Amino acid sequence: MFKRSQAALEFLTTYAWAFLIILIMIGALAYFGILNPSKILPDRCTFGTEISCVDYRITAPGTDTFSLRLKNSIGEPIIIPAIVASGITLSSESATAYACTLSTIDGSTPDEGADYTWNTADVVDFAFTDCTPSAAGFVQGDKGKVLITINYHLAKSSATYKREVSGEVFATIT
Repeated sequence: MFKRSQAALEFLTTYAWAFLIILIMIGALAYFGILNPSKILPDRCTFGTEISCVDYRITAPGTDTFSLRLKNSIGEPIIIPAIVASGITLSSESATAYACTLSTIDGSTPDEGADYTWNTADVVDFAFTDCTPSAAGFVQGDKGKVLITINYHLAKSSATYKREVSGEVFATIT
């Protein structure tokens, strides 16, 4: 009777050691950055169905810019109220905010407090400057995630009927 229990205990002990060795190896690979999932995952830009992401770029500390090319896929013109102040907001997942200033829309400097009308199917370039990539923990060559929120209302409607679309850019910092 004791022979069977001894065999079972030895069997379990052998597998426990093997499992422990595998866990240690996975921990070592993760520690040295070999299993860093952000290196494996592709760059992406996702929004709701209202806005299509055409292109994007996050730059490293020193350049401090964030560029975004979006398309209005709503099917009708929209208005982004007070676009510089609160129409588009950026953030990151770090404890320190990823703050930027909207500097140009399609190459033109937007007026402070002015509304921006975005026509149907128009592709618009948004350029942000004075960003804080180092405060958000962004390092050149690594991946960074920027969360974007766009507040808008339909052009045929009024500001009372605000809507919001959120998106994210997960890209290699250049």
